[in-house]
Amino acid sequence: MIKIKKDEALEYHSSGKPGKIEVVPTKPYSSQRDLSLAYSPGVAEPCLKIAENEDDVYKYTAKGNLVAVISNGTAVLGLGNIGPSASKPVMEGKGLLFKIFADIDVFDIEIDATDIDRFVDTVKAISPTFGGINLEDIKAPEAFEIERRLKKELNIPVMHDDQHGTAIISSAALLNALEIAEKKIEEVRVVVSGAGAAAISCITLYCSLGVKRENVMLVDSKGVVSSKREGLDAQKEKFAVDTNCETLADAMKGADVFLGLSIGNIVSQDMLRSMAPNPIVFACANPDPEISYQLAIEAREDLIMATGRSDYPNQVNNVLGFPFIFRGALDVRATEINEAMKLAAVRALASLAKEPVPVEVNIAYGETNISFGKEYIIPKPLDYRLITTVAPAVAKAAMESGVAQIKIDDWAKYEENLDKRLGLDNKLIQSITQRSRMNPKRVVFAEADHYKILKAAQITKEDGVAIPILLGNKHRIINMIEEHGLDLGDIEIIDSRSNEESERRKKYAEAFLEKRKRRGFTYPEARKIMRERNYFGAAMVQNGEADVLISGLTRNYASTIKPALQVIGKDPSLKSIAGMYVLLTKNGPLFLADTTVTYEPSAEQLVEITLLVAEAVKRFRLKPRIAMLSYSNFGSSETEETIKVRTAVKMLHDQYPDLIVDGEIQANFALNKELLSEMFPFSKLVNKDANVLIFPNLASGNIAYKLMQEMGVGETIGPILLGMDKPVHILQLGSSVREIVNMVTIAVVDAQTR
Repeated sequence: MIKIKKDEALEYHSSGKPGKIEVVPTKPYSSQRDLSLAYSPGVAEPCLKIAENEDDVYKYTAKGNLVAVISNGTAVLGLGNIGPSASKPVMEGKGLLFKIFADIDVFDIEIDATDIDRFVDTVKAISPTFGGINLEDIKAPEAFEIERRLKKELNIPVMHDDQHGTAIISSAALLNALEIAEKKIEEVRVVVSGAGAAAISCITLYCSLGVKRENVMLVDSKGVVSSKREGLDAQKEKFAVDTNCETLADAMKGADVFLGLSIGNIVSQDMLRSMAPNPIVFACANPDPEISYQLAIEAREDLIMATGRSDYPNQVNNVLGFPFIFRGALDVRATEINEAMKLAAVRALASLAKEPVPVEVNIAYGETNISFGKEYIIPKPLDYRLITTVAPAVAKAAMESGVAQIKIDDWAKYEENLDKRLGLDNKLIQSITQRSRMNPKRVVFAEADHYKILKAAQITKEDGVAIPILLGNKHRIINMIEEHGLDLGDIEIIDSRSNEESERRKKYAEAFLEKRKRRGFTYPEARKIMRERNYFGAAMVQNGEADVLISGLTRNYASTIKPALQVIGKDPSLKSIAGMYVLLTKNGPLFLADTTVTYEPSAEQLVEITLLVAEAVKRFRLKPRIAMLSYSNFGSSETEETIKVRTAVKMLHDQYPDLIVDGEIQANFALNKELLSEMFPFSKLVNKDANVLIFPNLASGNIAYKLMQEMGVGETIGPILLGMDKPVHILQLGSSVREIVNMVTIAVVDAQTR
């Protein structure tokens, strides 16, 4: 699992605007007229409509896409009863997950109330604000009664995710594991370690799927929950069995299924060996499972194993469920989340795991053929099909069970709208990060005597993204590492100016001179120039002693790219190189070029730049849809620049007819499908979302991306250098640590694809 340091976590939550979520206006507000419409007097009109017909609140407000994430902080993650204020970072995090996975808006509500009546009354009082309520981190047994009463007394979806999320995901895993193990659900014996809200909910849902209640044995901190025990609460009493078993070890003898929702390292290999043939073990305690994955698979070859961790197969992760369950419930305006909807989610998840896994998902996890089997019984969290699989299943179940207030007739259109709700911004970075971890590359940082570089090196090392090599004054670097308390002890540090590197400088100089001897260099000059870190780092990559060069944090672009061009050079099959930025927007990633290299490209160079970017976009597993930008639309202006762009488009159409590209076109038409379709219906970009913008010159490209970056249109990654013979990537002057990490991640994937 990713190693997170205390200071890093605190800085993440406090830097910039504190917290993780914010409210963003969805209507114009720049003029006095806008403000009069938004508030007084214009706001009176929707108020009166809602007063006449309360359902119109869904038409005129955000209620229909707004979920409350509510907690009293009595059972927060593994932290226990830490109170409502201390639970707020978790609730904000849940809101973030709702948004990025299902485009659901969230207000997090932390309630200072442990009394059931007071908690329920508070939630009921604020419920008119919301389209749904997600209860979170409330301790058992109060959680059961709170949810029961709110479901009974409110007419909007209510779900305690700690209970039902784990139940739904593990139930899907159970169905598929039983199929692989060739066992019948009504015959298996199940042992559950832990007796909290999640455990009780899991047992309940398992029984709804066919597990017989008398075949379930619940084990809490005091041992087996048997009918002989006194003082059991109502929930435990429901699952008390008549047995002589007293301990977890007793219970597991001959069991077919083990579900762990308790604490780490309480199950031994002998306990697993005592289970029935082809045992199913879900050890979901976090961060340490009830038995480690390694020990479990060593104990039983016939084992089917799942955990709550992302670094082992079959992660039982609630994010597979709650965003899409609420999405489906909200979209049909369900009055509740009932058993039928939960079972529909279970079966949808189980079914999806049996479908052929798309290439994009395989690549995201560094695999070539993920397929249904012992190590893949539930979908991966980054599977983009989850929203179009689970949400429609939940919506259909709501309609069929009579709790939906809206009917969906065109399911194909609904699934298309679900896809449109989510851009690929977050998924793109997640996918690239996953790919980089599968085969990390050696990255030489040429400016390692800078704190940002050292911090980024530490993060990429800890995340398993890269193998950093630090280039710079060794004494200064070591002092900075100690001063800032960084964990970089085993990372290689190279000082290109030190006597220790004289032989390597000599070797690099000789190779450099062979390449540049007819370009004005002498041997003494070559020896001298190799003392400079950008030349030395480029030579390391050129000689195969590193895979990637990262530089440019403290130097301008031109002075950083020059050594790379002289030492490594561009791909010999190409005439041009280009700089590309990725802008991560809500509507998906937008690729911009050339933003950093070619000042005034010719038509031929524009063609080559376009092809370079198109290939880069394909490496991200996206289909390029390219707009060649200008201040002219399809011949509306006859100048040297517009004719150049028009000529490049014609060359691309003639030579690459399958490439989706058009122009010359103004930026507003390129990004507005409706406007383009209305004015230029002949364009190849009609009804397509352009995701690549090719600028006619460096000035326009550079100005455009810097404006968008500063205006907060989206997060930017870049500039990504395209067309070099080996991976070299140059940072934007003054990049943040996050930007450096993102660039390194992309650079590693670049090196992998070569």
